[in-house]
Amino acid sequence: MTVEGLDQFVSYCKRIQPQSPEDITRFFEGVIGFPYDKELLLQAYLYLNIQNLFPNCSELLLFEKSPIADYTDLGKCDFVYLTSYKTLFLVETKFIDTTASGATERKRRNKHRNKVFEQVITLKNRFGQYWNIQVDELECGVFTTDPEINWRGNDVNVTTKSVSIRKLEEWRASKNR
Repeated sequence: MTVEGLDQFVSYCKRIQPQSPEDITRFFEGVIGFPYDKELLLQAYLYLNIQNLFPNCSELLLFEKSPIADYTDLGKCDFVYLTSYKTLFLVETKFIDTTASGATERKRRNKHRNKVFEQVITLKNRFGQYWNIQVDELECGVFTTDPEINWRGNDVNVTTKSVSIRKLEEWRASKNR
């Protein structure tokens, strides 16, 4: 990615997501107290622990926005970070219920696992085409509540991380004290 291309993309991000890091932090800290949206809680955990999970991520550029102008039909990305290497890192999150049992639940989990990888890979390709960025200049990751995804990223060049539902709930409880 050229410096001009990166600067152009960062400028675009600041226009469509002008919130300060402090405002974004306050938003995610506020999410912790509301148990109604587990996906948003997972995203709060990721944002507030980004340095532990994906240490190269240095600045959040976009959250739940389309990185492809106003083409939300082409997909929104959960997170787009600028890395310490001045590259871009796309992260998709997925709350996967690992506590449910039975054949139907196993199929549902597998469907969710496949979908989150498909989402981030598709977005990476579209993103690269739209912004004229080589696909190898874009990094991507998946963050879920399912440790089964950890090995799946190796073959498709996707960094994977997970947090157990139990640990996520313990984290929420400790933050609500």
